[in-house]
Amino acid sequence: MEAKKPFKFEFSAGGIVFKKEDGSIFILLTQHSQHRGWSFPKGWIEKGESKEETALREVKEEGGVEAKIVSEAPPAEYFFVSEEARVKKKVYYYLMEYLSGDPKDHDWEMIDAAWIPLDEVSDKLTFKSDKEVFGKALDQLKA
Repeated sequence: MEAKKPFKFEFSAGGIVFKKEDGSIFILLTQHSQHRGWSFPKGWIEKGESKEETALREVKEEGGVEAKIVSEAPPAEYFFVSEEARVKKKVYYYLMEYLSGDPKDHDWEMIDAAWIPLDEVSDKLTFKSDKEVFGKALDQLKA
């Protein structure tokens, strides 16, 4: 009989980055190099880092851009099973405004990063938890 995998918690932070251009709003999405899913840039909170610092760092690394935090967005929570454990993950998100940079300057963890028109974001996102967070963040964005 196979032993039950241990249970662990993981915490990450990331950004829902927007830019306004020619009267339209675009959202930065990243495509992961392993699972190929489209999501928002995010990553593990490193020791000594605040959630906000992590979110800004991950937007720069995975999305190739500099941004500023406008407000806290709703967090995402979900479960998954890795090779080592059953994991409950919580991702703290921040609504961010684009400052500078180019999504083409993303790191190796991503195969793509791109500005997606606001009305196409929900269809492009791969994961249910991201779609839910985006739905809630959209209210803040429109405010």
